[in-house]
Amino acid sequence: MHLTDLSLLAALVALAAAPRPPVKDAGPALDDPPPPAARRSINLEGGAPRIPVRLMERATQVTFSSKGRLRVVVAGPKESKAESAPAAEWTVKLLQSTPATVLADIQLAEVPYRDLDERDALLESLEGQGLKARALTIGELYGVRGKVIDTRRHAILLDEPARTPEAAEARQAELLQKKATRTTLRTTLVTPGAIEVEVRLGDKVVGTGHGVRVSSLDEAPIDVRQVEFGVGYDFHGFEDRSFRGALELAADQRGQLAVVNTVSLEDLLKGLVPSEIFAKAHPEALKAQAVTARGEVLAKVGLKHQADPYLLCSEQHCAVYKGVSGEAATTSAAVDATRGEALFDATGRLVDSVYSAVCGGHTEDNDVVWGGSPSSSLRGKPDTLPGAKAPPPPGTNLAGFLASETAFACQKSSFANPAKFRWEKRFTAKDVEEKTASLGLGAIQAMTVAERGVSGRVKVLTLSGDQGATQVRGELVIRRLFGMLNSAMFEVRPERDAKGVPTAWVFKGGGWGHGVGMCQVGAIGRAEAGQTYREILGHYYSGAQVARLYEER
Repeated sequence: MHLTDLSLLAALVALAAAPRPPVKDAGPALDDPPPPAARRSINLEGGAPRIPVRLMERATQVTFSSKGRLRVVVAGPKESKAESAPAAEWTVKLLQSTPATVLADIQLAEVPYRDLDERDALLESLEGQGLKARALTIGELYGVRGKVIDTRRHAILLDEPARTPEAAEARQAELLQKKATRTTLRTTLVTPGAIEVEVRLGDKVVGTGHGVRVSSLDEAPIDVRQVEFGVGYDFHGFEDRSFRGALELAADQRGQLAVVNTVSLEDLLKGLVPSEIFAKAHPEALKAQAVTARGEVLAKVGLKHQADPYLLCSEQHCAVYKGVSGEAATTSAAVDATRGEALFDATGRLVDSVYSAVCGGHTEDNDVVWGGSPSSSLRGKPDTLPGAKAPPPPGTNLAGFLASETAFACQKSSFANPAKFRWEKRFTAKDVEEKTASLGLGAIQAMTVAERGVSGRVKVLTLSGDQGATQVRGELVIRRLFGMLNSAMFEVRPERDAKGVPTAWVFKGGGWGHGVGMCQVGAIGRAEAGQTYREILGHYYSGAQVARLYEER
């Protein structure tokens, strides 16, 4: 590590433990700072880090209680404090608010922090394509019990003035049509939102203020009524849920209530891991999942939700977290058995221990899926069980690989799903024309794979239509183009009429997900074959070692 990194680390760790300066609100009438904990910071004091996680937002009223005693602090011109007996019901009602001011930049790519040559080459390449770009350092460098966690990256942004999110989305659509370039938005908080709330204990008004902090005096979970989940998905709904740790109610971007759970990383994992893997899976697979999920949470710090009063959300965008309501005895035991453990590479740096559901028999290189520099820990390899015959190399013979009868871990697992291991999808020519309409190619006449990764996953797809041709790059971009294909490990062929005109396109492939890192169903197959969680992790993350970050409870 460079001396400048060490100096920065020391400064960041000191800042993490120090009080934060007040953040002024946007509205002239709502000028008190929000509660100190309702800010974007990871608490590194004591044992496991404590992380602020959004449970829901856009609320105008929130009701909660606990089987234990609660202490509620209402922040405002006159701070109010009150305590309640078990089962007492609290209500926080939004009285007035001011939305946050948020601007958005268009992000074209991300590059690992130390890859300065790659950063500069990418900037030059984009300029050659008529896209002037700039680099912004994102992420954090911090320490946990003597271990260095470095999540910094270079965000490659379109070098144009920041826009409102709505204007930025319009510019994104323009780029997609003109350059076949899919982008993401990176938001910046200009002025925070502000709220005024009324807090009631039963029928009694406890106080009014600009934020609320809730803690349990007995370490009992806090029960929150009608927590919204699955926003934007078919399974969207509301349900009562319970959470360990503390709650913060603060202003979200819209000037409404965000409910944030400040929770120990270990308790966070207990409410998260059951949503990531089958709770009835082999214990060694559950331990492997607990270690990878812990590393994934740490690796996300500072990279998401820059304009929000929390570090992570509880949805698919970050990780599905249901609190105590989502816990299972088997996965909680796996979290306890691996307490504080994460994966580190040979240089002592945290491994971004990503995982996917079903690799289809072969994992993929990280740089093929997401670009950037190759990670020595995230190299694609066959997911065969010990003693199995070697399959054909999918990167050069995907058809032979898909037809192979080799014993793959994710195929032999008791949780294997044949429809996810091998799959086929058929689209009519009209379907394909509609799905690719934003590219302006007209009716698609030819579709060829220009470049594959080591697992056979498509990295570059060439599309030719009666109005033009283009190349689509990126595993997720390609999958989304066709309505979210199961994976990018596929072959594609046309069905033609008597005149040779395509009438349909057939995708035949394997796997479910991006395929980088641990194959979750494969991990179960390996555990059932007798491998320990450390052996499982050693297979999927080349050269990585399990190390303990903390032990204190």
